[in-house]
Amino acid sequence: MPNAEPPVCKIIDLGKLKYQSRKKASETRRKQKTFEVKEIKIRPNIDTHDYTVKMRAVARFLDEGDKVRITLRFRGREMAHQDLGMKLLEHVKRDSANIAKIESEPKLEGRQMMMILAPR
Repeated sequence: MPNAEPPVCKIIDLGKLKYQSRKKASETRRKQKTFEVKEIKIRPNIDTHDYTVKMRAVARFLDEGDKVRITLRFRGREMAHQDLGMKLLEHVKRDSANIAKIESEPKLEGRQMMMILAPR
C-alpha cells in the first residue's frame, strides 16, 4: 500500500522468503507429470513378426505413460510407394486404437513419415 497515509511497509526475512519460494517451486515441479517421447523406427516392407515385436514395444511404452513417435523410413526407390507406408501407419493406428490416441497424424517429412501416439 504505497499510497496509504502514512506509507505502510512490511519487514521480512530475506532468507526465509527465498527458502519459501524455492520450496514452492520444487512443489510445483513435483506435481508436474513428466513423460518421454520414445521412438520406434520401421520400414515399409516390415515382416509380420517384426511388426508384432515393434507393436509390443509400443504397447509397453504407452503402458509406462510415455508418448511414442513412430518413424517410417523410406530408402531408395521405396519413395515411389508412399501409399504402402501410409497403409502401414494406418494399420499401426488401428492396432493401437484401444491403448493410444493419435496426437499427430502421419505426415511425410523428407524421406520419412512420422506419427505420434499418446497414452489414453
